[in-house]
Amino acid sequence: MLIRNNLFDDFFGDMFDDPFFNRGYVPQNQLMKTDIREKDGQYLLEIEVPGYTREDVKAELKDGYLTITADRKDPVEKADERTRYVRKERYYGTMKRTFYVGEDITENEIHAAFKDGILKVIIDKPQPKKIEDEKTIIPIEG
Repeated sequence: MLIRNNLFDDFFGDMFDDPFFNRGYVPQNQLMKTDIREKDGQYLLEIEVPGYTREDVKAELKDGYLTITADRKDPVEKADERTRYVRKERYYGTMKRTFYVGEDITENEIHAAFKDGILKVIIDKPQPKKIEDEKTIIPIEG
């Protein structure tokens, strides 16, 4: 069986994937794919950010929302007029994903690590609030 692997193999087949036609749009469902698991009182998130470095990725907690932002610049200098893309499939730019974690969560309850293009985030589940059965007697006049 002969498998062709040529730069121009599907040049015409993917014509509409060219940035000229789609203006660089990347569908949201292709960015930062995430698996979320629950285990031992924690939420475990594994977020794909392939091609990004730890320095490119930022996590921010505000008003109960955890926002993951990744920003990567195109390595080809814009000033180099001798180089142009024949085909561009890899994404460069900023992508963002937001998760509601609750307003009771603080940054001390969130731990993150980055390795091999995967951001692993561990969020301690908040302890259930104790509801005290405190009664207040209201006097009834009569």
